[in-house]
Amino acid sequence: MTLNKQNNNTGLIAHQSLSVQLALTGHSFLITHTHTKEVLFFCETIFEQATTPEELLTHLTQKINDTPELNNNFDDVVLIHCNDMATNVPKSLFDPQKAAEYLKFNSKILATDFIAFDTVHTQDIITVYTPYINVNNFFFDTYGSFSYYHATTKLLETILNSPIDINLPKVHVHVFKDSFTCIVSKDSKLQLCNTYSYKTPEDFIYYILFCYEQLELKPETDTVTLSGAITKDDSLYTLLFTYVRHVNFEQNNKGVDIKDTPKHQQFIISNI
Repeated sequence: MTLNKQNNNTGLIAHQSLSVQLALTGHSFLITHTHTKEVLFFCETIFEQATTPEELLTHLTQKINDTPELNNNFDDVVLIHCNDMATNVPKSLFDPQKAAEYLKFNSKILATDFIAFDTVHTQDIITVYTPYINVNNFFFDTYGSFSYYHATTKLLETILNSPIDINLPKVHVHVFKDSFTCIVSKDSKLQLCNTYSYKTPEDFIYYILFCYEQLELKPETDTVTLSGAITKDDSLYTLLFTYVRHVNFEQNNKGVDIKDTPKHQQFIISNI
Protein backbone atom coordinates (compact mmCIF):
# COMPACT_ATOMS: atom_id res chain seq x y z
CA MET A 1 0.00 0.00 0.00
CA THR A 2 1.29 3.50 -0.82
CA LEU A 3 0.67 6.78 0.98
CA ASN A 4 1.28 9.90 -1.12
CA LYS A 5 2.22 13.36 0.04
CA GLN A 6 4.78 16.00 -0.87
CA ASN A 7 8.06 15.33 0.96
CA ASN A 8 8.94 18.08 3.44
CA ASN A 9 12.59 17.06 4.04
CA THR A 10 15.21 19.51 2.81
CA GLY A 11 18.03 17.05 2.04
CA LEU A 12 18.54 16.63 -1.69
CA ILE A 13 20.24 13.24 -2.20
CA ALA A 14 19.49 11.83 -5.63
CA HIS A 15 18.99 8.17 -6.50
CA GLN A 16 18.70 6.77 -3.00
CA SER A 17 16.03 4.41 -1.68
CA LEU A 18 15.24 3.78 1.97
CA SER A 19 13.89 0.46 3.27
CA VAL A 20 12.88 0.02 6.89
CA GLN A 21 11.96 -3.21 8.66
CA LEU A 22 10.38 -2.85 12.07
CA ALA A 23 9.00 -4.97 14.86
CA LEU A 24 8.39 -4.54 18.55
CA THR A 25 11.72 -6.33 19.07
CA GLY A 26 13.83 -4.01 16.91
CA HIS A 27 14.30 -2.27 13.57
CA SER A 28 16.62 -2.07 10.55
CA PHE A 29 17.38 0.74 8.10
CA LEU A 30 18.81 0.11 4.63
CA ILE A 31 19.74 2.75 2.05
CA THR A 32 20.57 1.61 -1.47
CA HIS A 33 21.33 3.30 -4.76
CA THR A 34 18.03 3.34 -6.63
CA HIS A 35 19.49 2.07 -9.91
CA THR A 36 22.60 0.03 -9.06
CA LYS A 37 21.22 -1.42 -5.78
CA GLU A 38 24.58 -0.72 -4.12
CA VAL A 39 24.24 -0.63 -0.33
CA LEU A 40 25.05 2.87 0.91
CA PHE A 41 24.04 2.55 4.56
CA PHE A 42 22.76 -0.13 6.91
CA CYS A 43 22.05 -0.25 10.63
CA GLU A 44 20.13 -2.59 12.89
CA THR A 45 18.88 -2.26 16.46
CA ILE A 46 17.66 -5.22 18.53
CA PHE A 47 15.86 -4.50 21.81
CA GLU A 48 16.54 -6.60 24.90
CA GLN A 49 12.79 -6.84 25.49
CA ALA A 50 9.80 -6.34 23.25
CA THR A 51 8.41 -2.81 23.30
CA THR A 52 4.98 -1.30 22.77
CA PRO A 53 4.01 0.50 19.53
CA GLU A 54 4.37 3.78 21.43
CA GLU A 55 7.87 2.90 22.65
CA LEU A 56 8.80 1.71 19.17
CA LEU A 57 7.86 5.10 17.75
CA THR A 58 10.03 6.83 20.36
CA HIS A 59 13.00 4.64 19.37
CA LEU A 60 12.44 5.29 15.66
CA THR A 61 12.11 9.05 16.15
CA GLN A 62 15.34 9.22 18.10
CA LYS A 63 17.19 7.01 15.63
CA ILE A 64 16.17 9.09 12.64
CA ASN A 65 16.90 12.38 14.40
CA ASP A 66 20.36 11.17 15.47
CA THR A 67 21.37 9.66 12.11
CA PRO A 68 22.29 12.15 9.35
CA GLU A 69 22.00 9.49 6.63
CA LEU A 70 18.30 9.10 7.43
CA ASN A 71 17.52 12.81 7.19
CA ASN A 72 17.31 13.14 3.43
CA ASN A 73 14.85 13.06 0.60
CA PHE A 74 14.66 9.59 -0.93
CA ASP A 75 13.42 8.44 -4.31
CA ASP A 76 11.52 5.63 -2.59
CA VAL A 77 10.70 4.78 1.01
CA VAL A 78 9.41 1.30 1.91
CA LEU A 79 8.29 0.27 5.38
CA ILE A 80 7.93 -3.40 6.35
CA HIS A 81 5.77 -4.28 9.37
CA CYS A 82 6.74 -7.48 11.20
CA ASN A 83 4.08 -8.70 13.61
CA ASP A 84 1.79 -11.67 14.15
CA MET A 85 -1.40 -9.70 13.48
CA ALA A 86 -1.76 -10.99 9.94
CA THR A 87 -3.48 -13.68 7.93
CA ASN A 88 -3.68 -14.76 4.29
CA VAL A 89 -6.86 -15.02 2.23
CA PRO A 90 -7.32 -16.33 -1.33
CA LYS A 91 -7.99 -13.36 -3.58
CA SER A 92 -11.14 -15.04 -4.96
CA LEU A 93 -12.66 -15.09 -1.46
CA PHE A 94 -11.48 -11.70 -0.25
CA ASP A 95 -13.95 -8.91 0.50
CA PRO A 96 -12.27 -5.59 1.44
CA GLN A 97 -15.33 -4.59 3.46
CA LYS A 98 -14.81 -7.59 5.74
CA ALA A 99 -11.04 -7.33 6.19
CA ALA A 100 -11.28 -7.20 9.98
CA GLU A 101 -13.35 -10.38 10.05
CA TYR A 102 -10.49 -12.44 8.61
CA LEU A 103 -8.09 -11.24 11.30
CA LYS A 104 -10.46 -12.09 14.14
CA PHE A 105 -9.88 -15.78 13.56
CA ASN A 106 -6.26 -15.68 14.73
CA SER A 107 -5.52 -12.23 16.18
CA LYS A 108 -6.80 -10.06 19.00
CA ILE A 109 -7.82 -6.80 17.41
CA LEU A 110 -9.71 -3.78 18.66
CA ALA A 111 -12.57 -2.03 16.96
CA THR A 112 -10.31 1.01 16.53
CA ASP A 113 -7.46 -0.90 14.87
CA PHE A 114 -6.59 0.11 11.33
CA ILE A 115 -6.71 -2.87 8.94
CA ALA A 116 -4.58 -2.94 5.80
CA PHE A 117 -4.04 -5.54 3.09
CA ASP A 118 -1.43 -6.36 0.43
CA THR A 119 -1.67 -8.48 -2.70
CA VAL A 120 0.82 -11.23 -3.50
CA HIS A 121 0.17 -10.85 -7.20
CA THR A 122 1.84 -13.98 -8.55
CA GLN A 123 -0.19 -16.17 -6.19
CA ASP A 124 -3.54 -14.31 -6.01
CA ILE A 125 -3.18 -14.12 -2.22
CA ILE A 126 -4.21 -11.24 0.02
CA THR A 127 -2.27 -10.54 3.22
CA VAL A 128 -4.57 -8.88 5.76
CA TYR A 129 -2.84 -7.22 8.70
CA THR A 130 -2.70 -4.48 11.30
CA PRO A 131 0.20 -2.07 10.70
CA TYR A 132 1.63 0.14 13.41
CA ILE A 133 -0.42 3.13 12.33
CA ASN A 134 1.39 5.55 14.65
CA VAL A 135 4.63 4.67 12.84
CA ASN A 136 2.92 5.04 9.45
CA ASN A 137 1.75 8.52 10.41
CA PHE A 138 5.26 9.46 11.58
CA PHE A 139 6.82 8.27 8.31
CA PHE A 140 4.16 10.14 6.37
CA ASP A 141 5.06 13.36 8.19
CA THR A 142 8.80 12.72 7.94
CA TYR A 143 9.31 11.41 4.41
CA GLY A 144 6.09 12.15 2.57
CA SER A 145 5.15 9.45 0.05
CA PHE A 146 6.06 5.91 1.03
CA SER A 147 4.89 2.33 0.58
CA TYR A 148 4.29 -0.16 3.35
CA TYR A 149 3.74 -3.91 3.48
CA HIS A 150 3.59 -6.76 5.91
CA ALA A 151 6.68 -8.96 6.17
CA THR A 152 4.60 -12.00 5.16
CA THR A 153 3.85 -10.42 1.80
CA LYS A 154 7.52 -9.92 1.01
CA LEU A 155 8.42 -13.40 2.22
CA LEU A 156 5.76 -14.99 0.02
CA GLU A 157 6.74 -12.96 -3.05
CA THR A 158 10.38 -13.96 -2.70
CA ILE A 159 10.07 -17.56 -1.55
CA LEU A 160 7.30 -18.70 -3.88
CA ASN A 161 9.19 -17.34 -6.88
CA SER A 162 12.60 -18.77 -5.99
CA PRO A 163 14.15 -21.13 -8.59
CA ILE A 164 13.91 -24.42 -6.69
CA ASP A 165 12.52 -27.72 -8.01
CA ILE A 166 8.79 -27.00 -7.96
CA ASN A 167 7.92 -30.68 -7.71
CA LEU A 168 9.41 -30.95 -4.23
CA PRO A 169 7.85 -29.55 -1.04
CA LYS A 170 9.51 -26.31 0.02
CA VAL A 171 9.67 -25.57 3.74
CA HIS A 172 10.94 -22.10 4.59
CA VAL A 173 11.30 -20.84 8.16
CA HIS A 174 12.04 -17.16 8.75
CA VAL A 175 13.15 -16.52 12.33
CA PHE A 176 12.49 -13.36 14.31
CA LYS A 177 13.65 -12.73 17.88
CA ASP A 178 10.62 -14.31 19.55
CA SER A 179 8.59 -15.73 16.68
CA PHE A 180 9.01 -17.37 13.30
CA THR A 181 7.04 -17.65 10.09
CA CYS A 182 6.74 -21.06 8.44
CA ILE A 183 5.89 -21.16 4.74
CA VAL A 184 5.32 -24.44 2.93
CA SER A 185 4.63 -24.75 -0.78
CA LYS A 186 4.50 -27.48 -3.40
CA ASP A 187 4.21 -27.20 -7.16
CA SER A 188 4.53 -23.41 -6.66
CA LYS A 189 1.29 -23.39 -4.65
CA LEU A 190 1.10 -22.25 -1.05
CA GLN A 191 0.26 -25.02 1.40
CA LEU A 192 0.80 -23.23 4.71
CA CYS A 193 1.80 -19.80 5.98
CA ASN A 194 1.67 -19.19 9.70
CA THR A 195 3.57 -17.33 12.42
CA TYR A 196 4.33 -18.96 15.75
CA SER A 197 5.60 -17.41 18.96
CA TYR A 198 8.32 -19.24 20.85
CA LYS A 199 10.31 -18.79 24.07
CA THR A 200 12.55 -21.87 24.00
CA PRO A 201 14.19 -24.07 21.34
CA GLU A 202 11.70 -26.76 22.36
CA ASP A 203 8.82 -24.46 21.41
CA PHE A 204 10.54 -23.77 18.12
CA ILE A 205 10.99 -27.41 17.10
CA TYR A 206 7.53 -28.39 18.36
CA TYR A 207 5.78 -26.06 15.94
CA ILE A 208 8.00 -27.00 13.01
CA LEU A 209 7.42 -30.71 13.55
CA PHE A 210 3.71 -29.99 13.94
CA CYS A 211 3.73 -28.40 10.47
CA TYR A 212 5.55 -31.43 9.10
CA GLU A 213 2.99 -33.75 10.64
CA GLN A 214 -0.06 -31.82 9.46
CA LEU A 215 1.20 -31.65 5.87
CA GLU A 216 2.54 -35.21 5.88
CA LEU A 217 6.09 -34.07 5.23
CA LYS A 218 9.10 -36.24 6.02
CA PRO A 219 11.78 -34.90 8.40
CA GLU A 220 14.22 -37.43 6.95
CA THR A 221 14.00 -36.10 3.39
CA ASP A 222 12.14 -32.77 3.15
CA THR A 223 14.53 -29.85 3.59
CA VAL A 224 14.03 -26.80 5.78
CA THR A 225 15.49 -23.55 4.44
CA LEU A 226 16.21 -20.95 7.11
CA SER A 227 16.41 -17.18 7.05
CA GLY A 228 16.34 -14.40 9.62
CA ALA A 229 17.79 -14.34 13.14
CA ILE A 230 19.44 -17.76 13.26
CA THR A 231 22.96 -19.16 12.79
CA LYS A 232 24.62 -22.58 12.94
CA ASP A 233 25.79 -21.78 16.47
CA ASP A 234 22.23 -21.11 17.60
CA SER A 235 20.49 -23.57 19.94
CA LEU A 236 17.46 -23.32 17.63
CA TYR A 237 19.54 -24.68 14.76
CA THR A 238 21.10 -27.42 16.88
CA LEU A 239 17.74 -28.78 17.98
CA LEU A 240 16.20 -28.42 14.52
CA PHE A 241 19.06 -30.39 12.95
CA THR A 242 18.49 -33.14 15.51
CA TYR A 243 15.03 -33.81 14.08
CA VAL A 244 15.22 -32.58 10.47
CA ARG A 245 18.09 -34.09 8.55
CA HIS A 246 18.40 -31.53 5.77
CA VAL A 247 18.70 -27.91 6.89
CA ASN A 248 19.93 -25.08 4.63
CA PHE A 249 20.32 -21.33 4.90
CA GLU A 250 18.60 -19.16 2.32
CA GLN A 251 21.02 -17.95 -0.36
CA ASN A 252 18.68 -16.03 -2.62
CA ASN A 253 20.89 -14.16 -5.10
CA LYS A 254 18.36 -11.50 -6.04
CA GLY A 255 18.74 -9.55 -2.81
CA VAL A 256 21.26 -6.76 -2.29
CA ASP A 257 24.54 -7.57 -0.52
CA ILE A 258 24.88 -6.01 2.92
CA LYS A 259 28.55 -6.00 3.93
CA ASP A 260 29.57 -8.35 6.75
CA THR A 261 26.02 -9.73 6.93
CA PRO A 262 25.06 -13.26 5.76
CA LYS A 263 22.37 -13.10 3.07
CA HIS A 264 19.90 -15.13 5.09
CA GLN A 265 19.96 -12.86 8.16
CA GLN A 266 18.56 -9.76 6.41
CA PHE A 267 16.50 -11.74 3.93
CA ILE A 268 13.35 -9.59 4.02
CA ILE A 269 14.82 -6.11 3.86
CA SER A 270 17.44 -7.06 1.25
CA ASN A 271 14.79 -8.47 -1.11
CA ILE A 272 12.43 -5.51 -1.14
